[in-house]
Amino acid sequence: MRHKLHVKTGDEVKVISGKDKGKTGKVVGVSTKEGKVIVEKINIATKHLKPKQQGATGSIVKVEAPMYASKVMLVCPKCKKATRLAHGVDEYGKKKRQCKHCSNLF
Repeated sequence: MRHKLHVKTGDEVKVISGKDKGKTGKVVGVSTKEGKVIVEKINIATKHLKPKQQGATGSIVKVEAPMYASKVMLVCPKCKKATRLAHGVDEYGKKKRQCKHCSNLF
């Protein structure tokens, strides 16, 4: 079952729990089916790659692993604070996300 998440690709988020608590980063990918997000330079995991061709060597690479969306909070682009979302209506009557601290629509 797919669930609607409070963050979108490209949003600035702050990690609120886990080993990377307090760090901020940009959302690279969102999986609504799993309820997870991938944040740039956060939750780094090492991945062992097998050689693809005969005679080639394997390698170890560092990749961003998905984390649950409930572990991140959206950062307001105006006041730069981690905030819960409210919903407001702009001057054109369109529903937009709103910061709880500064009431900025984005």
